[in-house]
Parts: sequence; structure tokens; C-alpha cells
Amino acid sequence: MQALVFDGELRLEEIDEPVALSGEALIRVRKTGICGTDLAIVRGYAGFRGVLGHEMVGIVEACDDAPTWVGRRVVAEINVACGRCSRCLANLRSHCERRTVLGIRGKPGVFAAWITLPITNLHEVPLSVSDDQAVFAEPIAAAFRILEQVAIDRTTEVAIFGDGRLGLLVTMVLLGTGCRVTLIGRHPHKLGIAERLGAEVRLFDAAPRARFDVVVDATGSAVGSAAALEAVRPCGVLVLKSTLAEPPSIDWTRIVVDEIQLLGSRCGPFAPALRALSAKQFDPSILIDRTFPLSEGVVAFAHALRHGALKVLIEP
Repeated sequence: MQALVFDGELRLEEIDEPVALSGEALIRVRKTGICGTDLAIVRGYAGFRGVLGHEMVGIVEACDDAPTWVGRRVVAEINVACGRCSRCLANLRSHCERRTVLGIRGKPGVFAAWITLPITNLHEVPLSVSDDQAVFAEPIAAAFRILEQVAIDRTTEVAIFGDGRLGLLVTMVLLGTGCRVTLIGRHPHKLGIAERLGAEVRLFDAAPRARFDVVVDATGSAVGSAAALEAVRPCGVLVLKSTLAEPPSIDWTRIVVDEIQLLGSRCGPFAPALRALSAKQFDPSILIDRTFPLSEGVVAFAHALRHGALKVLIEP
């Protein structure tokens, strides 16, 4: 089968089709999304080598251990846990001591015709959710993770730094709490999307200082992370969503003096993400920029790296 492989250089290769092991399903991939993490990997983040990609929707074509899954349309959690270590037993599967991570750490990714994943990683997609919407389930789940970690209600003033794909999805999710959301970015056309959704918007160079109760950094840059910190009020919370290939530049003194909580936030719960999509609370497909066939995967990455690009999808 064809797959998009990174080994220091991104290229399309012919590789063997995967074989499902005990407890796994064989999945035919229908659509995939290029994520900021994928773009960071090709710049040197995480040191991953192999088939890239972790955002997907597909159809289960074989599953010997649970044949009722066959024919179901699914999305998938990206952390493959051992289920036996102390963290797994403490319900911290996404932090499993021996985990692999789809297309990021030790597990071939989804930019291919077929993938295998444990049944425990799969979530069935409701019929009311299109493929173009379902492919966003993983990053939407990551946005919902913030609501598991931080108490946000109508009285909370939130700023999101970064008007890219993740920043806009976080905006959609947090607007659902009724809180006041301000998206801060560099691209007027992206800020316009957030404004139409009901958020306030600011250009990056006009970001307020020391004002917000909660600030989410989704910039993907060290400069953005530092600016996000400057916007947090004393005793506020800075939620870090960015994974950086470059070293961060953080003012640790301000964190101590202003007693700011620094919170890492990664993968999140799929159930509320799929419920929100099924209930039409928002439509992430408005963020789709272009869709490429897998045979043009290298071109798709080049397009996703363009200044101002939104979500780029790849179809095997």
C-alpha cells in the first residue's frame, strides 16, 4: 500500500499492509487531517521516523476478537497503552509508561490506506456526523481536555493565543461554556471566523497584558508561548497546548511572583467531542482549506505549511 513516510525527508512509499494482532482491528482509512504536530515532526520535533499522521476517520474491515466492530465507522484515540503498568491501572492510559503514540511515537500513523489499532482505542462515529466533521474528533477531544482540567463558567474571561487550526477548535469548544472568549492571532481572515462564531478577537501585537483568568497557548511557537504568559492575570492559569520543536522562552520569575498556574494539556475525551459534533453545537468542517489524495501527500504538507493555511485533509 502507499503511505506517507518521514525519515528525515517526507516522501510517498510503497510499504506492506499491516496485520491486525490479537485485540486489534484492521481499519480502512477514509480521511485524515494534517495536524500542527505533524508539521512540527517534519521540522524535527519528537524524533519520529515512519508513517505520519494521527487524525483520522475510517471503517473497521476486520476484527477477529470483536467481529461486531466490522463495518463500523470509527475515530481513534492516539495513545496505545499497555494496560498493565501502574499508570494504566491508575486510569492514566494516555501517560502509560510503555505507550506508543499513533504517528508520533513508535506506532505507524494514518497517512496510509490501512492501519491497525487496539479495539479499546476506537469510538464509533454517529450517523449524523460527516467524515469531514469526524476527522476533527481527536483535536476537538484535545480541546475538551481543557474543561476537564480547568473550571470555566460564564464568569471566566479566557484568551486563546494562536488562530490556527487548534486555536479555532478550542475557541468553538470554550464558547460552548458561555464564557467570554478572546482569540488572539496574526491572520485577519482566521480571526474573522472566530468573530462570526461569537468570540472577541485581537491582533497579536495588540494583546492585552495581565488581564485574563485563563489563557490557552495554541501558537506552536516559543514567541507565542511567551506572549500568552504576559496576558495572564495574577493567580490566573496558563494552559499550554503547543508542542515546540524550538526551545521555549518562559519568564519563570513572573510565574512565581504573580502565582500563575502553568498547566500542560494534551489528549482529551472523545465522548463529549462526538456528542458535540452529533448535536451540531459547531461545525469544524468550515476550517477545511483543501483535500488532497494520498498520492499528493507531499504537496499537501507543502500547502499546510503555507502562511495562513487552515486544515488540510488527505484521502487515501
